[in-house]
Amino acid sequence: LCIHSCLWFGSFDLVSPSLCSSGAILGRSETQECVHYNYNPNPAAIQENRGNRSGIETCAGEKDKRRHCFATWRNVSGTVDIVKQGCWLDDTNCYDRTECVETKESPDVFFCCCEGNMCNQKLFYTPDNTQAVQTTSNPVTPKPPLFTTLMYSLVPIIGITAIILFSFWMYRNHKLAYPPVLVPTQDPGPMPPSPILGQKPLQLIEIKARGRFGCVWKAQLLNDYVAVKIFPIQDKQSWHNEYEIYNLSGMRHENLLHFLGAEKRGTHMDIELWLITAYHEKGSLTDYLKANVLSWNELCHIAQTMSRGLAYLHEDIPGLKDGHKPAIAHRDIKSKNILLKSNLTACIADFGLALRFEAGKSAGDTHGQVGTRRYMAPEVLEGAINFQRDSFLRIDMYALGLVLWELAARCKAADGKSTLP
Repeated sequence: LCIHSCLWFGSFDLVSPSLCSSGAILGRSETQECVHYNYNPNPAAIQENRGNRSGIETCAGEKDKRRHCFATWRNVSGTVDIVKQGCWLDDTNCYDRTECVETKESPDVFFCCCEGNMCNQKLFYTPDNTQAVQTTSNPVTPKPPLFTTLMYSLVPIIGITAIILFSFWMYRNHKLAYPPVLVPTQDPGPMPPSPILGQKPLQLIEIKARGRFGCVWKAQLLNDYVAVKIFPIQDKQSWHNEYEIYNLSGMRHENLLHFLGAEKRGTHMDIELWLITAYHEKGSLTDYLKANVLSWNELCHIAQTMSRGLAYLHEDIPGLKDGHKPAIAHRDIKSKNILLKSNLTACIADFGLALRFEAGKSAGDTHGQVGTRRYMAPEVLEGAINFQRDSFLRIDMYALGLVLWELAARCKAADGKSTLP
């Protein structure tokens, strides 16, 4: 056989007839015999004489059916391996083909068929695309699908856009909730005297809470526990406002947090501003409601005492021994700013945003949205507030109503089984 010497891949001029004796029969002719070859790599089959066998096969078929020859082969890295050759029965794709030609573009297994005795002795490969094959040392990289390209392009853009929008939203909300303050570049000056503290030793023990303008420590003053609210120097404005509110005439009340004094610690830019108040072990109403449910009597007692404290804060009281107490709007009423004493008596704390109303002085119109959004009245959220005393006091009452709702949500009293205190 001259099969291997007769087939090669080039620029599609695959066979040199001079290398082999002619096996193609011009014109249509009856196929009687074909080259036969059967590749079987199984060693057991070879031992049983069923391995690689070649020769001539006599084609048998039906009377009205055409007979053809066929061949299949593989091209592995330039090496041609014949798989099978033999007779083929009545295939329209083989009609009137005198040469065994494969026309498909780079198939896994090459196949051809033809008519004529021994026409499958020579094999041809002429793909339909007759463009010259260019040899290159660099592998051709297939273009990625359009969808994949769009995904790789759009996902980073969408992600970056989302991050920018989220950052802008966070900045805008932070700017509305916390009015800008100037960081002082020098020492805030001498502190007002704290005659109650004097030179008594004060030792910080543990942090009990963190808030908008600082953190609250449990501390020991001699044999008593006190609360120390520590402000960084950047929040001097809030510290100073709270200190001034505590030092107004008439600010001693059972339902307002008891103020003890103020101190300055550190030097230069490491200065910390302290407010020292009474310490209440039960903490804020928020923390207590998270861990406890209320009876009807407890609900009424807490509601009554915190309402009494807010009413006193709002009241304008002239003629006190130490002077005139102005009306004060808290502007940040929430369960976190209401502390509970050991007997569940409520007292209002945190006057960093409080606003006082003195006779002959305007409240101004630059207060904006301050406080906690969840407790803000609708007119504050809409920016439609009237900058008058009564408007600010009503905003406090709206927030107090939400705190009352929190109390009711944590009450275990059932209908018909409760008694008034």
